[in-house]
Amino acid sequence: MGKKKPLVVVTRKLPDVVETRMRELFETRLNESDRPMTQAELVEAVRTADVLVPTVTDRIDAAVLSQAGPNLKLIANFGNGVDNIDVVSANNRGINVTNTPGVLTEDTADMTMALILAVPRRIAEGMKVMEKGEWTGWSPTWMMGRRIWGKRLGIIGMGRIGQAVARRAKAFGMSIHYHNRRRLHSDIEDALEATYWDSLDQMLARMDVVSVHCPHTPGTFHLLSARRLKLMKKDAYVVNTARGEVIDETALIRQLESGDLAGAGLDVFEHEPAVNPKLAQMPNVLLLPHMGSATIEGRIEMGEKVIINTKTFMDGHRPPDRVLPSML
Repeated sequence: MGKKKPLVVVTRKLPDVVETRMRELFETRLNESDRPMTQAELVEAVRTADVLVPTVTDRIDAAVLSQAGPNLKLIANFGNGVDNIDVVSANNRGINVTNTPGVLTEDTADMTMALILAVPRRIAEGMKVMEKGEWTGWSPTWMMGRRIWGKRLGIIGMGRIGQAVARRAKAFGMSIHYHNRRRLHSDIEDALEATYWDSLDQMLARMDVVSVHCPHTPGTFHLLSARRLKLMKKDAYVVNTARGEVIDETALIRQLESGDLAGAGLDVFEHEPAVNPKLAQMPNVLLLPHMGSATIEGRIEMGEKVIINTKTFMDGHRPPDRVLPSML
């Protein structure tokens, strides 16, 4: 008799090719409807699963983990961040946590660069004029935006995605600046022609565009606070494709309403999926539905990482993308 396959519970619909491979390797319980699981359903999942595959919208907190069954030994997150999982509680219960780093870098950087270009050049505003049939012809002083070439880009969080954004922005003639927990090696700084700022406050006061690329942790919650947003120039722009909680959204709205910020491009929000209606009403704000990593290639590669982490763990080895509390 062959070895019993582990039960893998997947909380959301994944690409077909990923689900097919999972069913070949594991006993798999899928979510065909793609409806987000309720808290009660998540509790039932952790009680019965050997491996749980949640997504960034599933809150696997201490209360859920306290009801985990004895067989749950791995939470293989389908996502780069793990702020949806209480990693400390999981670790204390002997439950491993993995994520899917690296595969979303280029896709998220592409979307970030799209926002950096679109907001100052008022692309969304122009599209709305065309959609409504309101364009009456070219005018030398109408729909004027801001030039990107030669502007200063301040990157908050210079990991894989931040560096990928820097490479793109450098090609568009932007001056690269960054704030990070640790300064990059001089070889990387030289290649990107990047200037390091130990003081986030001082960097913010001098940038034309600020792009957020740090994870959401207790230490980065409202990192861009009301005080810090007020440090920025009136003609500066904010772009966020990381996590909505990093920016004090209420303070951001106040700065935009008062004209103390020129605009914002947001792919993530503090209270997702809820979006403050005031943001949607602002012509100088471009909103996207958390689609920075939404490419077919990227999502399949995420699924492949989940499978590799799960298979490696079930074969008795350390999964390559294990996340430890000390790493957060």
